[in-house]
Amino acid sequence: MILEDAAGPRDLRTVDLEADLVVVGGGLSGTCAAIAAAREGAKVVLVQDRPVLGGNASSEIRLWILGATSHGGNNNRWAREGGIINEILLENQFRNHGGNPVVVDTIIQDWVAREDNITVLVNTVVFHAEMDGNRVRKVHAFNAQNGTMYHLQGSYFADSSGDGILVHLSGAAYRMGAEDASEFDEPMAPGDDYGALLGHSLYFYSKDVGHPVDYVAPDFALKDVEKLIPRYRNFAASEQGCSLWWIEWGGRLDTIHQSEEIKAELQKIVFGVWDYIKNSGNFPESANLTLEWVGTIPGKRESRRAEGDYIMRQRDIVEQVEHEDNISHGGWSIDLHPADGVYSQRGGCNQYHAKGAYGIPFRSMYSRNIENLFINGRLLSASHVAFGSTRVMATSSAVGQAIGTAASLCLKRQITPRELARPEHIGFLKSRLSANGHYVPLYDALAEDNLALDAELAVSSELALNGLPHDAGWKPLVADLAQLLPGPLDHTISVPVLADADSELTVELRLSQKAGNHTPEELVASYRFALAKGEGSIDIPLSSNGKAQYLFVCFLKNGHVSVGQSNALLTGLVTVKKGGLKKVSTQERQEAPEGLGVDSFDFWVPERRPVGKLVAFSTKDHQSPLHVFAKDNLLTGALRPTSGPNAWVAAWDDREAVLSLEWPEPVVARTLILYADCDYDHPLESVQYHHHDRIMPHLVHEGEILADGELVAQFSGNRQAVLHFALPEGRPVRQLVAHLRNSQGQPVALLGLRVE
Repeated sequence: MILEDAAGPRDLRTVDLEADLVVVGGGLSGTCAAIAAAREGAKVVLVQDRPVLGGNASSEIRLWILGATSHGGNNNRWAREGGIINEILLENQFRNHGGNPVVVDTIIQDWVAREDNITVLVNTVVFHAEMDGNRVRKVHAFNAQNGTMYHLQGSYFADSSGDGILVHLSGAAYRMGAEDASEFDEPMAPGDDYGALLGHSLYFYSKDVGHPVDYVAPDFALKDVEKLIPRYRNFAASEQGCSLWWIEWGGRLDTIHQSEEIKAELQKIVFGVWDYIKNSGNFPESANLTLEWVGTIPGKRESRRAEGDYIMRQRDIVEQVEHEDNISHGGWSIDLHPADGVYSQRGGCNQYHAKGAYGIPFRSMYSRNIENLFINGRLLSASHVAFGSTRVMATSSAVGQAIGTAASLCLKRQITPRELARPEHIGFLKSRLSANGHYVPLYDALAEDNLALDAELAVSSELALNGLPHDAGWKPLVADLAQLLPGPLDHTISVPVLADADSELTVELRLSQKAGNHTPEELVASYRFALAKGEGSIDIPLSSNGKAQYLFVCFLKNGHVSVGQSNALLTGLVTVKKGGLKKVSTQERQEAPEGLGVDSFDFWVPERRPVGKLVAFSTKDHQSPLHVFAKDNLLTGALRPTSGPNAWVAAWDDREAVLSLEWPEPVVARTLILYADCDYDHPLESVQYHHHDRIMPHLVHEGEILADGELVAQFSGNRQAVLHFALPEGRPVRQLVAHLRNSQGQPVALLGLRVE
């Protein structure tokens, strides 16, 4: 029993918390920042103004998580973001085969709850910042659910709030809207006609209940849909949620202070659209559909963008500029939308892709004038044009891991983010990020702080690629098809073919101009093969002009011809077909308007399993292997395929593969880390997509770890890319042995190993 006598005005309950890092915003970018910092030993407070974490990926909004892979609809091979967001996506693939956004919520909550160093405050809104000169000292926040005021003091702060509340309150420099083309020499900068901001979207789900359901629209629902929405012909009764992302509006308004007005208009549109689908008579297939869910919170795209020491611009994306401090990557198209949204006469978006993934510099991840403030998510320091690519969630999540790791290093070294960007410090940040499975472009992930470099490495076998068995039938050449093979190559291969009539098949050899890209723009050779009706084979002389990069063996479209396929799956090998992907608004070729500052090129995209298979082939005349998946790859290079597979793979018949490390003298080590192949080429959208595999087939799934002959770890059912094994604490070790198996029948493969 609590009795409060009459009194004067009372103060709210107040709680004071101190942390090394205060993260404002619990979307994916803020969540990944908090987890990364906590894993590096920092004490973190994560503040979220909503009841759940995840932001646009949560069940409140239900947008799929996506980034550089762009649904697999661009030429960015093996480009999925690594690290923490990759962990979440791989776990979601296993737990959430139906693509349920509520399950996504639980996985994100699990990942945060595992970290003892994180204090989570949900339903808590930051509204004030206390400053000490050009440093944030404390923020004030209020939770209306528990009636509590929080005073959060920190050494470092990260604004991951999307709308930049802490950027605004702290006095950090920011901008809102589109720059003139002249400011950063950006031909893609939109004029007033296209508009300066991207709008909000509101999503909905429908459900087939198996019997007719009528629908009576609310009075506020939009009328005259056919008249007011020029794209009404694109509505389909079967589409829902993010498939109608272009139900967008608000780009002509202040997307922060007029957000409620934007939401009200979007509600009118959504309920009006559903009324049109149910009652116009144009969609008889909608008879049994009911409106199951409509979001109450719009998915926001753009508002404030903070200014860092560097502002990314169009050139950084299109030309893939190699900044010394690039510590993360992106690859989504420059995806700009008309500010009038669904009411525009224009298409829903205007997407232009680069020929490959690009780097994101650390200087764009902290404020240029508030010395202890990190910025990420939609607040990344970028122009409106560059923001069109960097804004997507998986890219923002990877940036979140980068700043969380950076904050922990700043704390340990007692330096500012600007000082961490200097050459004497940035290498250590790259090393820590790479050690945790995050991809740092053009960086040797294993060359620093790795005790394994001092040991003698031995493996039970190495796969020598002499061919792929023809055991998966035939692939009709209804479109140009290409098999990527790692170079350098100077071999001849034999490929099985089947013709239903006498015909001629053209095969081209192509390379990317840039070794790490996968856009086959450079013609190396062209061959024509006369085919007789029936089954046969063709001998193709391969040459990559001595270059250590992927060669595209292109089989050009011919409706009378099929090539043999293989059921084999092999790290760093993929087949692609020429053509676009409707989901990302691409045609077969990107034709860039003159003067727009982007490139014209063909799209070559993979088909997802189980449809996508490798081309069967064999080498001729006992030649040397096309490629050896050698053990040396375990101690050098990127932890994913780039210009080559970068992998050790055991021989096809070595199902109990063994690797060992032996040091000349015993070493004291804490952890063995193995980096498995989780197929970074697969997009792994979090909701609405059904992925063929629940556990990636390339992964090492089970095994044992021995230290000086003693069993120290066993694992089975693995579904993650980075495996940590604790070693005997404080005890010197001379030999480590790993017995590894793939329970799905594929060769054992690893992309690297590290001992710390």
